[in-house]
Amino acid sequence: MTSDVQEIAQKARDIQPFLVMDVLEKAQQLQSRGDDIIHLEIGEPDLETPEPIKEAAIKALRDGDTHYTHSLGKLELREEIANYYWRKYGVRVSPEQIVVTSGTSPAMLLVFSVLLERGDEVILPDPHYACYPKFIRYTEGKPVFINVYEEQGFKYRLEDIKKQTGSRTRAVMVNSPSNPTGNVFSGEELRNISNLDCYIISDEIYHGLVYEGEEHTILEYTDRAFVINGFSKRYAMTGWRLGYVIAPPQFVRSIQKLQQNLFICAGSFVQAAGIAALRECDGHVADMVKIYDERRRYLLARLREMGVATRVEPTGAYYVLANITKFSSDSYKFAFEILEKAKVAVAPGIDFGQNCNGYIRISYANSLDNIKEGLDRLERFFKTYG
Repeated sequence: MTSDVQEIAQKARDIQPFLVMDVLEKAQQLQSRGDDIIHLEIGEPDLETPEPIKEAAIKALRDGDTHYTHSLGKLELREEIANYYWRKYGVRVSPEQIVVTSGTSPAMLLVFSVLLERGDEVILPDPHYACYPKFIRYTEGKPVFINVYEEQGFKYRLEDIKKQTGSRTRAVMVNSPSNPTGNVFSGEELRNISNLDCYIISDEIYHGLVYEGEEHTILEYTDRAFVINGFSKRYAMTGWRLGYVIAPPQFVRSIQKLQQNLFICAGSFVQAAGIAALRECDGHVADMVKIYDERRRYLLARLREMGVATRVEPTGAYYVLANITKFSSDSYKFAFEILEKAKVAVAPGIDFGQNCNGYIRISYANSLDNIKEGLDRLERFFKTYG
């Protein structure tokens, strides 16, 4: 085995586990023996994919749309994505800047691969989505963490970013609405970040799931940015695996070549479903948002009653962090205690960074009845803990 192959193999072995999956797998094990588990750990919509999307995929299959597409993705889909960014944000994007991917995880891998050389730095907030630093390290970059705090809504302070910016800083990562915090950056906050002398990587996968105010794309403020987005969250299409990158023009060919070699293209009939989502499903998304917001408001009220709510309420995505520092300093162990004793699955904060170890993440991508039952169990657990 050559040294290069050995190095790649070692990098794969060194990737840290996705801890929320540990919780899920243990919960499934308990369910298999007959335990009634309430799942509040997974960031996956419980709502069904809208019918126009399903119908478009079925029609595409029946029409024989089962072959390779252009490696950038179907032009018709890329045009619809460009139209969406113009319609929603007033931003002009060329379809030639868009690369359609099999979900947003491949999109992240492609962006980090073309942007980073060994030792290049990417600034991340802590807490952050669990997989960001793993992708960065796998592509030989270095994640640089900036602690963000609940009293500031878990948002960057510009002065903190500037202190961490150096000659190897290649990009700043922004995720708004955020996983795991659910907080949303204002336009002014994004504008300030966009003025930094580096690229911005903006994960916009939770755009469309905002309950107060509105979300902004980084492309409103700079063209020195990579946008990562997709269909999983807004359209309840997690299993369809459809995402995309909007990249500065000078990077598109490099991303395309990697796509050709690693993934070839996203599924053809799945892309047809994406076209239908963008054209026909705004009303379906609006209905989903109303359902999520009802759950969000109920969940926040209950957490306030329990004394574990964060100081700034989240207004996007479908996550809430609960501050459990008065109970435990080990969120991983605490999450498994909750699972074993209360039969509720939650995500341990440590999965999202060291600065999140005093929290658990609760997802409200579950029915209101299940959320009520889960919170009743959590309340009883908190009252008797220790």
